[in-house]
Amino acid sequence: MNDAEISDIATRLERTNQLLQRMLAEVAKTPSTHAIFVDAGYVYAAAGLLVAGTEDRRSFDLDAEGLIEAFIDKARTIFADSRLLRVYWYDGARRRIHTPEQQSVAELPDVKVRLGNLNANNQQKGVDSLIRSDLESLARHRAISDAALVGGDEDLVSAVEAAQGYGARVHLWGIEAAEGRNQAEPLLWEVDSQRTFDLDFCRPYITRRPVTTYENEGAPPPSRDEVRFLGAQIAATWLAERGRAELAELLPGHPYLPGPVDQDLLIEAERRLQRSLRGYAVLRRALRDGFWQHLQSQY
Repeated sequence: MNDAEISDIATRLERTNQLLQRMLAEVAKTPSTHAIFVDAGYVYAAAGLLVAGTEDRRSFDLDAEGLIEAFIDKARTIFADSRLLRVYWYDGARRRIHTPEQQSVAELPDVKVRLGNLNANNQQKGVDSLIRSDLESLARHRAISDAALVGGDEDLVSAVEAAQGYGARVHLWGIEAAEGRNQAEPLLWEVDSQRTFDLDFCRPYITRRPVTTYENEGAPPPSRDEVRFLGAQIAATWLAERGRAELAELLPGHPYLPGPVDQDLLIEAERRLQRSLRGYAVLRRALRDGFWQHLQSQY
């Protein structure tokens, strides 16, 4: 090998070294990125039970905006040299149609609402698969280096494994259990770190709804026909206010009403009757029957 060839090789090596140095400098400038994945069903159940003593969403209000901001602040402290990609908020809804509450969460900056379905028993379906899909995709494309997962279901183990397989670290966040545990042990074993938020952390974001009392609670309950007729009256008012477009969206869900509509129906009926129907399952069914009967007759 002559001097010219040696010089040419040395020049090429120098160029390669310079290129590598520039690449390493760019990588050093690129901040790590984290995202927060929140199973809203878990948060409502665990925080509601811890603060309000109940998992029933209708019994308390959750300041989702305040809680999300608290999660973001906590992540800023833990991942000090990392930037937030966004918060993913996973919840369930009838036919995946946003409730007003879910719409307000979706409008928050840096928040993405992802909806699974609700079955007839108001149980979330498809949420775990959404979490796995997002976690795996973001990790595979190197969009995140760390994931804070707020949840407790054992089905999330596969999501954790998928993200870790692409090099992301997964940190499990939970709500303090009122008693026992509210996170599956296999999930606790699989994650890279664990953190639990206590009663003092959760209390500012949960407000117990006052129990409504009525003057005529001691009177005999109304008949099923009376309540069914009342349901039809409320349906007429609902239709006049909402219009036929919302009626067309509501009908495919028969015989089930979306949670917010069902709750509003019950509250309005109790207001008109001036008595609670919470202890009368038969009357609540009659109320829904009257509501549906009127709506279907108008379609």
